[in-house]
Amino acid sequence: MGHRLSAITTRTGDDGSTGLGDGTRVGKDTARIQAMGDVDELNSCLGVLLAEPLAEPVAQALAPVQHALFDLGSELAIPGYAQMTPDQLARLDALIAAFNAPLGPLGEFILPGGTRAAALAHVARSVCRRAERSVVTVAHESALGTLPQQYLNRLSDLLFILARTLNKESGTPDTLWKRG
Repeated sequence: MGHRLSAITTRTGDDGSTGLGDGTRVGKDTARIQAMGDVDELNSCLGVLLAEPLAEPVAQALAPVQHALFDLGSELAIPGYAQMTPDQLARLDALIAAFNAPLGPLGEFILPGGTRAAALAHVARSVCRRAERSVVTVAHESALGTLPQQYLNRLSDLLFILARTLNKESGTPDTLWKRG
């Protein structure tokens, strides 16, 4: 592969623009760059969560997600490029089913929190929802396949379920929202 990034500081973005993977330059405030940043932030949140002591099934579920988010980022970075696969989405669906099965049904909304790891999963979930909204905006403005937004929609569901799973595994009950 060679050296992809030989210089980190290029100064080419000092004017408020940045380069896409196809060589075009766009403003750093465009919807596409916002979406790329939101996906990057989500990936960083997952990195923090993965730095916690997690049960092996949870860690094994999340580690490949970071790679899939890079695939998603490449679709955002190169207009018209498709990297994500239906298998990535199917994997999330299978994980959702597997982790949700042992959890009890919810009769009320839950508040983010519980253990530190569960709270971090909730932070990642909320960042994921923002990334999803950003990707939907890009899809309205230019050609972008449906897999990126579907993936983020499923991932936010998985992160919610993993937060509940992490609390359950530690013996920490979810905090139910109390009206009024």
